[in-house]
Order: sequence, then structure tokens, then C-alpha cells
Amino acid sequence: MTKRKSRLIYGPILSRRLGRSLGIDVISNPSSRKNCNFDCIYCQLGSVANKIQSVEDVVGCVSSPEIVEGIKHYHRNIEDIDYITFSGTCEPTLNPALGKMIEGIRHISSVPICVITNSSLAGRDDVRQSLAKADLVVATLVSGYGKTFENINRPASGILLDDIIEGLASLSHMGTCRLSIEVMLVDSDKSGYNTSDSEISRLADILEYINPDEVEVLTITRPPAESSLRAVDEIRLKEIARYFDSRLGRDKVRLVLRGIRKGRSTIKHENIEEEVYDLILRRPCTTEQVITSLGLNRETLIPVLENMEYGGKIESVLEDKNWYYRVL
Repeated sequence: MTKRKSRLIYGPILSRRLGRSLGIDVISNPSSRKNCNFDCIYCQLGSVANKIQSVEDVVGCVSSPEIVEGIKHYHRNIEDIDYITFSGTCEPTLNPALGKMIEGIRHISSVPICVITNSSLAGRDDVRQSLAKADLVVATLVSGYGKTFENINRPASGILLDDIIEGLASLSHMGTCRLSIEVMLVDSDKSGYNTSDSEISRLADILEYINPDEVEVLTITRPPAESSLRAVDEIRLKEIARYFDSRLGRDKVRLVLRGIRKGRSTIKHENIEEEVYDLILRRPCTTEQVITSLGLNRETLIPVLENMEYGGKIESVLEDKNWYYRVL
């Protein structure tokens, strides 16, 4: 089956952190559904067949004019957006035009701009200059130990944890954007990964050094790349959050738990199947999550999902007692 081409602008996605977020993909590579220099064991998009080794190796970088025109068109059809967010099926900082895209969007929209990054290129000055143009940067950090970082993020060769930490600290000190560090915690029957007391203590040391505006403590909620993984239980998450409170200050730590309660978006739909596909491509969703994100009713959505599943475009998978749809 030939995979359909997705649009660069998608959503809005209903996020636990950002509210209603209009997404942007900045790499369009028809040979890959996932363009990244990490192969994270918890990634909801699955494993990376071929990790990108450097910015120079990226195929399909989208230009700033393409994104600005896309936002102009898409923005008209949605009335209530909390953020315009660079994320999707790629690592946004792999596109060297990221800074120009942010500047271009500012000329046509007053909606705050967020970049969600895996932090891999934070050690590069040009990348930090681009990130600094955003209103909010959400950067992932899973461990203060190099070995744990490698086991969880499985980075491309040449990406070092020390460079990431120094880069994030430099970005924080620039003070031009709000920096939020996402501490993604994972557990498994085989290994505790990054939830032991020693891991959490080391993370707190590093977070104190980086000094971000916010620290988000969360765990997986969607089917991960490695099926042996499981979410960290809520009791342990709260223990970790309280420890970070004691080290970093209660006003800086945010515990992100499952569950979002927000009204539906008001969207003028052009092609419902395309909109559903574009949403699920970037983030596997339950039926209710699609309904809430895209402002659809159940009677309209169910036949679309059934047709897409029958046609081999999506599949349903069970994770933590919830059925999620994801792209094949």
C-alpha cells in the first residue's frame, strides 16, 4: 500500500501541557514517517529505521515560506488555538530554517509559539539562537547519567549528554524564551530505567545547574516503541515531583498526569479523513481524543475510522486499557 502524503500543518492536538496546539512538521521526507536523530524507547511513533546523523544529512527540509503560507491557510479555519507548536514526526531543530519560520509566523499571528525538542542539538549555538526566538521551548531530559541517556534515547553517534546539558543551561541563561524541561520517566519489568533514587537525585543536580523556568514530570500515556515499557505509577510520580519541589522550588515543578478536560475546538473541516490521518500520524489517539481535538461528533468520526482501518491506513492497539489508533 502506498502511504499518503501528510500536510505540514496539522491538528489542533489537545495537549496535557499546551492546551489546544496547532502542529507544524518542518521535515517532509516521503521515504520516512519519522525523521529524528534519536530512537527513543518510549516514542509513540515507533522506532527509527535510520537515525539522522547530522543536520547536513536531512532530506526534505521544509522552507520558511511553505510554513508561513500553510499557517495562513490553516489558521483561518480554527478559532481557538493556545499555541502554534513545532513538533510532529521530526526533530524540529534538524531544520536550519527553524528560526526564520518562527519570525515569519510572528508577522501573521499573535498566537504564542512553542518548540518541542529532544534537546539533541542544544549544544549548537545556531540551534540555540533559533530556539530563543520562540515563546516556549519544551526540551526533553531523561537522565543525568550518560549510560542511561544512551539506553533510553538511543542517540545517533556524536550526540553527547554533556553537550546537551551545557546547551540547555546556555539557552536558559539567554532569558529570551521560557524554557521547560520535560523529564520523561519510564519503567519496565526488565529495568527501572530512570526512576531510581540515584537517577532522580542526579537529575535534580542537573536541573539545578540548567535552571529552567519549569520542570515537567510525566510518564508515557500512549503505546511506546518498546512494548516492554510501562508507565510509572502515579504514587511514584508524585514522590519524584515532591523531591524536585524540595530541590528546585514548588513553583517550578509541574506534575503532568493523564487526563485532559477542555471543550472542543471550533474548526471548519475541509477533508475529515485527511485531518484525522494527519493527527494520528503525529500522535496515536483514542476515539475520544480525536473527537475532542478536531471538534467532531462520534456519528461523523466512527465511519471515517472504520473505513481507514479497513483500508489499511490505520490500526488499533491496546495500551493501558485504552484503544489507540495509529498509522500503519
